[in-house]
Amino acid sequence: MAILGDAIHSLTDFFNNIVAWAVIRFSIQPPDREHPYGHRKFETLAVFGLASLLTLLSFELVLHAIQREQTDVTQNTVDIVLMLMVLTTNIGIAAWQRYWANKLNSAILLADASHTFADVLTSTVVIIGWLLAAHGYVWLDTICAIGVAILVLFLAVDLFKRSVPILVDHSAINPDKLQHSIIAVPGVKNIKRLRSRYIGSHLAVDMIITVEPHLSTADSHDIADRVEDMLENQHDVNDITIHIEPETKQFPNQNI
Repeated sequence: MAILGDAIHSLTDFFNNIVAWAVIRFSIQPPDREHPYGHRKFETLAVFGLASLLTLLSFELVLHAIQREQTDVTQNTVDIVLMLMVLTTNIGIAAWQRYWANKLNSAILLADASHTFADVLTSTVVIIGWLLAAHGYVWLDTICAIGVAILVLFLAVDLFKRSVPILVDHSAINPDKLQHSIIAVPGVKNIKRLRSRYIGSHLAVDMIITVEPHLSTADSHDIADRVEDMLENQHDVNDITIHIEPETKQFPNQNI
């Protein structure tokens, strides 16, 4: 049963990789009329979909493990060698995916790398449980199948934590830290509005700042340029929108 659960899990990997390949090709497309902010969130949406699929899979594995009829568990050398080959392959794939995920800053590649690493853990649990079950401890096969399901569920929860904040536009940068950095830029008098979010794996910030009312348009633009340079260098922000207003009275700082 544990091996069957691991096989179903691996089968979903095949389809997930096809979806990931298609989503990556689509998400790197430049902004267009229908998607002025680009297509990066499609990658996040795919990660959310993967997490949902893994959640359903984990519950399905638990139900099958509990409701199935008791059967004898057997093993042979060929089966063991095959499982060890699967384990070794998954270790190599997980390392390769994580390397490229970090290099390309790709959320879906990183999610798939974590997914493959979970395969390493589940395959290890399956092999141990299988060996013990074949030596008479048949109930351990059910326990290991449930263990596989729990590992899959933990992976799903981690993917939800990565994708949901981006999909609901949770603040990408601590507002107090961001506000302190902006106020420190020479020429910025106040901040009337400040927001940050993720667009895919890219950071976006928009704000309304005030400057001295006597400044020329060119001088005000220079202040905006300094703010942009600071955000790019200190916070690695890719998309910045700044609206400048003259300082006419003291505004309370607002983090929206």
